Amino acid sequence: MDEVFGLCDEFGPQKVVHVDNPSTGLRAIVVIDSIACGPAIGGTRMAPDATLEECARLARAMTLKNAAAGLPHGGAKSVILADPAMPIARKQALMRSFAVAIAQLSDYTPGPDMGTDETCMAWVKDEIGRAVGLPRVLGGIPLDEIGATGFGVAVAAGVAEGFSDIRLDGAAVAIQGFGAVGRHAAQFLAGKGARLVAVADSKGAVFDPKGLDLAPLNQLKAEGRSVAELDSKRAGPAEAVIGADCDILIPAARPDVITEANAASVRAAVVIEGANIPATDAAEAILHRRGILVLPDFIANAGGVISAAVELAGGSEAQAMDSIAEKIARNTHEVLERAEAGGLTPRAAALALAEARVIEAMALRRVF
Repeated sequence: MDEVFGLCDEFGPQKVVHVDNPSTGLRAIVVIDSIACGPAIGGTRMAPDATLEECARLARAMTLKNAAAGLPHGGAKSVILADPAMPIARKQALMRSFAVAIAQLSDYTPGPDMGTDETCMAWVKDEIGRAVGLPRVLGGIPLDEIGATGFGVAVAAGVAEGFSDIRLDGAAVAIQGFGAVGRHAAQFLAGKGARLVAVADSKGAVFDPKGLDLAPLNQLKAEGRSVAELDSKRAGPAEAVIGADCDILIPAARPDVITEANAASVRAAVVIEGANIPATDAAEAILHRRGILVLPDFIANAGGVISAAVELAGGSEAQAMDSIAEKIARNTHEVLERAEAGGLTPRAAALALAEARVIEAMALRRVF
């Protein structure tokens, strides 16, 4: 219980729910951080080593992300403590068990996240009637398939051109995490003239200063193999990508991959946080002191939840992409302008923006 109370502040969380179903083997955590701006949206992550602290931090990131984007939704997150690589029949049973467990949490709508996808959300929707990021056949906008989050990262990178010496045309990009976010970010940035010089997944990394061909990398991932298998002569450990010689570094996987221990090794001029909470506060402070521009997660990677909000409102894929482009460009520009004018870190400027919107919404909620 003390662990839960230690996560609380004036914003939340509103609810913390632990699920343990021995008959199905389900173990999960749901954190509904805030519903001040409206019913909460947040992804369902599947990972065997997820924790309550991680779930709560991710839920807070969703509160800030939704508020900064001006969406009528609060923030939440759920984690299922299991290996996402399990057999598909077992995964379906676990997802359906999870859906039944959260059926009464009507102020939370789940979406796909690391370890889950559109099909998983279809199973959830089938059980309880609510989920986002659904397959097209169910009338959804499959945000991983269209690359919503990766597209938003590329939009944020474009805005950063006006606040740094880096130009996307010819920029060297390194990506840590070559899943749904990283793959699409690479594709959209390549369309702007950037070249991928380093990429890592959980099993290894591959490097090439001249630029890596995306097609064989995508094929490797489609086959369930590591990017490191592209070329053993150019391969290296996964963690080495953080210190890759590049202009733009995109952490797009698990939390806290950039820490005090490795922040000094970052060689990029710009870090765009494609994952949620990919850097510790101390690491971001080190990067800022070194003159590295860091675009905060809940500003740069909001594409997925913006797409989800458009889906819930009955909008189209085209409307979702237009909304992502407009909202992320506007918010990134406002945050970087505030940071520059006030001598703040981008995160401090972004927090001020998002928290002000949450506080304003809280003042309109009934308190008796």
